[in-house]
Amino acid sequence: MIEYKNRKNRIVDLMLALLAILAALVCIFPVLHCTALSFSGAAAADAGKVTIWPVDLQLTAYKKLLEEKAFFTAFGISVKRVLLGGGINMILIIIMAYPLSKDKREFPQRNIYMWFLVFTMLFNGGTIPWYITIKNYGLLDTMWALVLPCAVQVYNIILMMNFFKGIPKELEEAAVMDGAGPFTTLLKIYLPVSLPGLATVGLFVLLYHWNNYFDGIILMNSASKLPLQSYVQQFVVSVDAKQNMTTEQLLELAKMSSRTLNAAKIVVTMVPILVVYPFLQKYFTSGLIMGAVKG
Repeated sequence: MIEYKNRKNRIVDLMLALLAILAALVCIFPVLHCTALSFSGAAAADAGKVTIWPVDLQLTAYKKLLEEKAFFTAFGISVKRVLLGGGINMILIIIMAYPLSKDKREFPQRNIYMWFLVFTMLFNGGTIPWYITIKNYGLLDTMWALVLPCAVQVYNIILMMNFFKGIPKELEEAAVMDGAGPFTTLLKIYLPVSLPGLATVGLFVLLYHWNNYFDGIILMNSASKLPLQSYVQQFVVSVDAKQNMTTEQLLELAKMSSRTLNAAKIVVTMVPILVVYPFLQKYFTSGLIMGAVKG
């Protein structure tokens, strides 16, 4: 009987391993295909001959992309947005999640604030009122238009709140007995033991600010103020520009298709996230689980 159970468990483990491998391949294939496409020639890309390996290896798409000064300007704007917006988000998430992690005896109005926050997750005024509000505050075409409207991220607040709930009360009680106030307890007790939760929420905040392109297109009137993702959405090879190109430039342009150029955009914008993620990955899984299991 024991041998039968062991054999059954091995079969189940093997099936789970195969499913995990299949899921990993499904996730990795688009990245490999996009990377291969960005390094391939125009004819092979347009003919659909590229899978996960470049065909007619070329760097034309990257050269064209990196020749644009606007690309580096947009890159710098996105970095500023991540630093400024991410900093505002993390401060507000922490100072809101900490009191909301208390029970009704410690914070009698907790449920009122929670219902208010959850309501904003379920309902919103729509794009037009959102735009009009930002316009009336005079934020259009400024960095603040990209960071202030999304300053309070309710999902991340709830995730961090649930993580704080998992911290043993004895730690806070010991700090209070030593004379620590709420802010001292938060800074000296809660934050140091909340690295997995902070890393998880920080990654979500980073991804949001780095990948969001819609608000840049809607709220920025000047092309020079577009963040990177908004810029790559609008980056095209102008037909008028071809008239001023030399013969060599036209030959280089002929080697590139819109598919290879778009793939190069995607690859370049993925690089910063791929660089940062390995440093946060060890905290990510435990932080996500611990932040989700409590109500």
